Amino acid sequence: MSAFVRHFTIRWSDVDANGHMRNTAYSEICSDTRVAMLAAGGFAWSRFESLGLGPVLLRENIVYQREAGLGEDVRVDAKAAGLSPDGARWAIRHRLWKQDGVRMARVAVLCGWIDFTTRRLVVPPPELARVLEDLDRTGSFVELPPLRR
Repeated sequence: MSAFVRHFTIRWSDVDANGHMRNTAYSEICSDTRVAMLAAGGFAWSRFESLGLGPVLLRENIVYQREAGLGEDVRVDAKAAGLSPDGARWAIRHRLWKQDGVRMARVAVLCGWIDFTTRRLVVPPPELARVLEDLDRTGSFVELPPLRR
């Protein structure tokens, strides 16, 4: 898989009282992009349910650069910014652009895989780790620490 890209149109529910994209909407479209990226790699939500595990957000950092308004089109990408050797921890860097190519924001997330029963981080099956291994990497990609047992 290469860099993953999604397109969104800013909806009424995505904007604040000023008509600009609200801060939490940035997180939401990035989250939606990650879920779609995993589904494109063969891991739709039903597969996570059958495995008894799923992605969990551990940390998120957003750098806002430009506003987008109601009805504007936005492009979001996802690149691997880090991955642990066991695949248990992974980082994604998103960039958001307006239709005219102006960059709106940069969103960096640190994620893991959580077991739905134990509510603990787990090492994913190899084919799930491979989805992230095959994703295009940022120039600042780092190896993350493996899961401690």
